[in-house]
Amino acid sequence: MDGTRRVLVAADKFKGSLTAVEVAERVTAGLRRVVPDVRVEALPVADGGDGTVAAAVAAGFERREVRVAGPLGDEVTAAYALREGTAVVEMAEASGLQRLPEGVLAPLTASTYGSGELLRAALDAGARTIVFGVGGSATTDGGAGMLAALGARFLDGDGQPVAPGGGGLAALASADLSGLDPRLSDVELVLASDVDNPLTGPKGAPAVYGPQKGASPDDVRALDAALGHLAKVLERTEGVGARAAGYAASPGAGAAGGVGFGAMLLGARFRPGIEVMLDVLGFAPALERAELVITGEGSLDEQTLHGKAPAGVAAAARAAGKEVVAVCGRLALPAEALGRAGIRRAYPLTDVEPDVTKCIAEAGPILERVAEGIARDFLA
Repeated sequence: MDGTRRVLVAADKFKGSLTAVEVAERVTAGLRRVVPDVRVEALPVADGGDGTVAAAVAAGFERREVRVAGPLGDEVTAAYALREGTAVVEMAEASGLQRLPEGVLAPLTASTYGSGELLRAALDAGARTIVFGVGGSATTDGGAGMLAALGARFLDGDGQPVAPGGGGLAALASADLSGLDPRLSDVELVLASDVDNPLTGPKGAPAVYGPQKGASPDDVRALDAALGHLAKVLERTEGVGARAAGYAASPGAGAAGGVGFGAMLLGARFRPGIEVMLDVLGFAPALERAELVITGEGSLDEQTLHGKAPAGVAAAARAAGKEVVAVCGRLALPAEALGRAGIRRAYPLTDVEPDVTKCIAEAGPILERVAEGIARDFLA
């Protein structure tokens, strides 16, 4: 092997500042200012939440767009990614908080119907494996909207469809899953999430994530009761619905407002989002080619250690004996915690520019300066 240094940049987005692709571009520019002949391979990563489709497209998947229902029923253009029979579907594209009008939150009425339409589009495109990334949702409907888009029926006492959203499930009298798209039984559906909450209860979807979606304490109680009611009604149905109680208690059922529960009814297998995405993106061969790995995200904090992209990248790199450093906007982890996660050192933007507002506004140029420091410390 020649003496050229080889670096893999496998970082997530800096939320609100830089996409994962832009992070890789800026890090590469900074490294090359110090070591012009460094070989940099960029593999933007995501953990199943927003940015997952963009990471797949950056890795060579084809971007496909389709018109679907947004969380409030208005039509939006959502994207999924496709390559050789594998589709990457990101529920936030259809049912995410970013799809709500500015300043509007709809904890009781936001629906996952558009996510079901996205899954159907992937089936129409011939996907045999669907990676379903579930993060950043505006919804708490237990996946009922998604299931309805795929052929399920949720009816009130008058035999009419219940109102959209988790709130509408309080009126649910009967459910029928017999009309679900038959193609689903021939597809491998992987639920990619970093959340292991059950559907209901003190650690369930409404209690833990409802407030982020605008739910008041009364709303949380109503949604928890409605999702519990959904599981009970499904238990009375034939087939897969009869296993609803077991699914409701399973880790991951509470992901994305309970869409994890709905996906389990479709036969989905639950896997940590970053693990799935590293497989799909071709991380292992890229890792083999590198001697230094640079990962990161906007904030390196306690949450990072619980299944976020940098922790997954670092764990895989450490297992392969590769050195890992991280870039971030803000660092809220001590050196010992970083070390336990497999990260040798972290480089926050605030080391270069203490003004956080400036770090957010000028993240790109500051990140280039941070990368120059990494090049001097590890490559020069």
